[in-house]
Amino acid sequence: MMLIMARTLTDLQVIERSIIKTYRTRIWSPFLDAINKYDLLQENDHIAVCISGGKDSMLMAKLFQLLQKHSDFPFELTYLVMDPGYNEKNRAQIERNAKRLEIPITIFETPIFQIANHEEQSPCYLCARMRRGHLYNKAKELGCNKIALGHHLNDVIETTIMSMFYSSKLETMVPKTHSENFEGMELIRPLYRIKEQSILDWCKLNNLTFIQCACKFTENLENDPNASSKRKEVKELIKELKKENPNIEDNIFRALHQVHIETFPGYKKDGKLFNFHDIYE
Repeated sequence: MMLIMARTLTDLQVIERSIIKTYRTRIWSPFLDAINKYDLLQENDHIAVCISGGKDSMLMAKLFQLLQKHSDFPFELTYLVMDPGYNEKNRAQIERNAKRLEIPITIFETPIFQIANHEEQSPCYLCARMRRGHLYNKAKELGCNKIALGHHLNDVIETTIMSMFYSSKLETMVPKTHSENFEGMELIRPLYRIKEQSILDWCKLNNLTFIQCACKFTENLENDPNASSKRKEVKELIKELKKENPNIEDNIFRALHQVHIETFPGYKKDGKLFNFHDIYE
């Protein structure tokens, strides 16, 4: 009688298998759905997969790597890590995770934290703007025509609620957009249909730990139990609403795809304001 020995999987194979098998419906399929539904990937694209070192962008990098591995569709990937001024501990954590996930990262350095940390009014806004500009610039320098960012479904719905509550407007993130300042460049969001909880569960299953934002302002929020932020407030609100309505996240997300513009008293398009009288018969 012949005995069949079970194959022992490597650590990397276990991690990759968890994406394709264990989290197929919660991560892999929503990723593919976003790629196809929003037409995020074209033949011969060269995508700069932008890795901040957090859980979302690292997962995105792994998803793209698996897609390239299993696809006959030709496209190039550059795994781009911008170091805005990380301390040695955070920089080492990013490099360890990239090594464990076998993601061949390209790192370049910028003085963003040094500049943003001197801005008291809106450091996060300034940091985000500078990050985006440096990423576009480096990606274009490397021959890329797209940058991919790791915004997930919860980022999308939270941004929508925040804009309504705190900016008096209905505005959200779109799955892709053309760059205003870098001609021929496009930004895509492949995690658009993946929930944050699925990413957290995947990290826990594989004992993966990633860095947070790593700037002094985020560290202050995390270390102060009384500190708050607009996004944190919205997260807590959705969490409370889910107790009564478990489908609240899905409902908000689906609503963004079914906007009935004719029911709004006003809207803005291409920088110009319109009101319902403009389409009223």
